[in-house]
Amino acid sequence: MTDDREPYGTLRRTDLAPLVDRYGELELSPADDLFERMVVSIINQLISTEAARTIRGRVFDRFEITPAGVATAPEEALREAGMSPQKIDYIKRIAEEFEAGTLTREQLEELDDEAAIDRLTEIKGIGDWTAKMTLMFGLGRPDVFPVEDLAVRRGMEAYFGDDSRGAMRERADGWRPCRSYGTLYIWKEYVRENSAVDGPVTE
Repeated sequence: MTDDREPYGTLRRTDLAPLVDRYGELELSPADDLFERMVVSIINQLISTEAARTIRGRVFDRFEITPAGVATAPEEALREAGMSPQKIDYIKRIAEEFEAGTLTREQLEELDDEAAIDRLTEIKGIGDWTAKMTLMFGLGRPDVFPVEDLAVRRGMEAYFGDDSRGAMRERADGWRPCRSYGTLYIWKEYVRENSAVDGPVTE
């Protein structure tokens, strides 16, 4: 019996089939609030999952996570919540873009993945990793491969033995048009195999 449901039918015909069978159907849905999702991604940049969750909890408890709320939040108070000066600058720049209407969900939804990444990375503080997190978890795009993510690379190295980003990209090409979902399975397996890790930095 074949499974033709997307993306699970597609991934069951790839080298991810054992993980699809192990974990079942993993969900990827657009965020209700794109700005909030982008703030989460900025907080998560280059720090441990535990540290990110602690800082995120403080920031979300103390401030209104809207463009207006972040734009007017005192920098000293954001630093006291654990945010670095660089990340404060980044979230305020994004807030200004949303406030001015120069960055909107509707604008990004009209762009293909590559163009959306190009637009997002024009903003200081948003690199390829943050842009791809925005596409996956903000817009729910199904075919994004964030090879920049450390957990993805470690997971693919452990599970497949891939030892370079080029090899990882080549393997992930076989998951098209469902690379975002393939990434979810790699994260899931990485967390299962690493008891000290309680979730990917995307959460």
